[in-house]
Amino acid sequence: MQAQPIVEAELIGHANSVPASGPPPLVEFRGVSKWYGPVIGVNEVDLELGSGITGLLGANGAGKTTLIKLLAGQLRPCLGEVVVCGKRAWSASAKSHVGYCPDADVFYEEMSGRRFVLTMARLHGFSGRDARDRTERALAEVGMSDRADRRLRGYSKGMRQRIKLAQALVHEPDILVVDEPLNGIDPVGRRELMDLFRGLAERGKSLLVSSHILDEMDTLADRVVFMGRGRVLACGTLREIRDMLDNHPLHLRITSDRARDLAARLVQWDLVRGVELRQTGDLAVQIHRPNEFFRRFGDLVLDEGLEIERLQTTDASAGAIFDYVTQEARKI
Repeated sequence: MQAQPIVEAELIGHANSVPASGPPPLVEFRGVSKWYGPVIGVNEVDLELGSGITGLLGANGAGKTTLIKLLAGQLRPCLGEVVVCGKRAWSASAKSHVGYCPDADVFYEEMSGRRFVLTMARLHGFSGRDARDRTERALAEVGMSDRADRRLRGYSKGMRQRIKLAQALVHEPDILVVDEPLNGIDPVGRRELMDLFRGLAERGKSLLVSSHILDEMDTLADRVVFMGRGRVLACGTLREIRDMLDNHPLHLRITSDRARDLAARLVQWDLVRGVELRQTGDLAVQIHRPNEFFRRFGDLVLDEGLEIERLQTTDASAGAIFDYVTQEARKI
């Protein structure tokens, strides 16, 4: 019997579907499976990507790399199809819409960064002044114009990442696929590249960003896709996914002028799994069914005239949600 996704189809449909009156998705995975002999890379994936930034999260072996290579047209699915801008991803016409920035470095090390990006522009079919103009625009966009004449073999990790991004952008694709783009980048460089990604998204482009730096997905991604064992386990905004995981505990930090009284009330609720009064005077509260809890908590505050200085979730980040999703996936 085939295992079911841990997040219900209603959420996946809500997060990925495109309204009939809106633009069609730029990328569609339609019942896609890919296996390598007896090993399954991805298993019956249905996924749509529109404009904006989608974070791709999952443990090693979850199927992220296979998904990326299917989108980039480097692999063909064994079942189903991947459609890019209305064309099969394997076709040359589809690949012209995709910019791919891989995690691994594969360079002509004796080339300068500028020459490398120019060569990629020529391979896309651009020639003469057009190829040079595109090269300079791409280098400027990733902040490498003044360092692009050095040989690639002497580049730092961060510089190599920027050059890979430049070659992915040189043909001005509609879809940018980036695998661990912030790896090896200093904090200032990370902020610059995140601003670049947001700017591309604002121009209507679709970005699929695979990253193990989960905290950065909180501020970067418009939506996230969690993968495990080759399947899409959950898809949507972090808030949507957290709301769907109703049975998982949620940790809160509550600051109130009547913390002891509040703790005495909360421990009696069946929605509350634990309450701890900390030395700081804050309450650490573990709850489940958060939507129901917050409705009831609001009524309590109004009825009792409580002054709440702070009500903060402490585990609603991408990392925490990823832990919840993967824990449940192990039970399947």
